Amino acid sequence: MSPKPQEAVRAHVLIVEDNDLNRKLAQEILHLHGYATATAVSGEEAVELACRQAFDLILMDIQLPEMDGLEATRLLKSKPPTRDVPVLAVSALARSEDRERAMQAGCDGYLTKPYGIKALVQAIELALSARRASPDSGLASSQAS
Repeated sequence: MSPKPQEAVRAHVLIVEDNDLNRKLAQEILHLHGYATATAVSGEEAVELACRQAFDLILMDIQLPEMDGLEATRLLKSKPPTRDVPVLAVSALARSEDRERAMQAGCDGYLTKPYGIKALVQAIELALSARRASPDSGLASSQAS
């Protein structure tokens, strides 16, 4: 699903969320703010999709069935095609230890559920601007031609 046709796509985001309502909510928020999205419901599916298709950012739920978001992030950060893609962790776990575990796994940011629209968009923009500032990174949207 993508933003309205007349709008430029700001970035391509992979939403990894096993809860249907949370996934649809994140998708709607991102579309309203000009992001194109794809979705995955498990860590395995996220790794597979991200290795096949270029994304500018991955919004990763931490608590997923089978392979959790931390393990998926570790795998993504170990593979050349996805190593530099920012991963924004999303979790209902709000303790500093939970945030630290996510950062140690390779996440580039951490957002606690329930999050507000402004907080989500700001966290994504912060992660994307850090990536844009990196001299050897290219956003997927600028590579797709």
